Amino acid sequence: MAMVYGWLAVVVIAIIVEVIVPGLVSIWFVPSALVAMVLAFFSVPVIIQVAVFLVSSGLFIFLSRKFIGTGKKSTRTNIDSVIGERCIVAEKIDNIHATGKVKLNGMDWTARSLDSEVTYEVDDIVYVDRVEGVKLIVKK
Repeated sequence: MAMVYGWLAVVVIAIIVEVIVPGLVSIWFVPSALVAMVLAFFSVPVIIQVAVFLVSSGLFIFLSRKFIGTGKKSTRTNIDSVIGERCIVAEKIDNIHATGKVKLNGMDWTARSLDSEVTYEVDDIVYVDRVEGVKLIVKK
């Protein structure tokens, strides 16, 4: 009967961890521990309980990843979509004096030059190299 309580403790701990930690972390262990708990209730040997727990946990993890996905899809955000876009310099870009604005898709953005020694004049065409905070880092 002690193993029944042991598996019940695994269920409770897995639920607590799942509630505390964001994302799917330990949910797969709950049904596996419940199956092992039923086996323990019927006095099945501990080695079989553990084997069933491990195999069913692995199966639940595999199936959930296969049908639900890993959640690590690489999607571009709106800000990432401006990288490589063409802009027009609206205010002289000078990193030394911390000035510069570009017009991109009808909106003004603070901009800095990729090369700190290069300046760009009004109406120059530049391209977004990367985004740092709310500033566009641009280059020719």
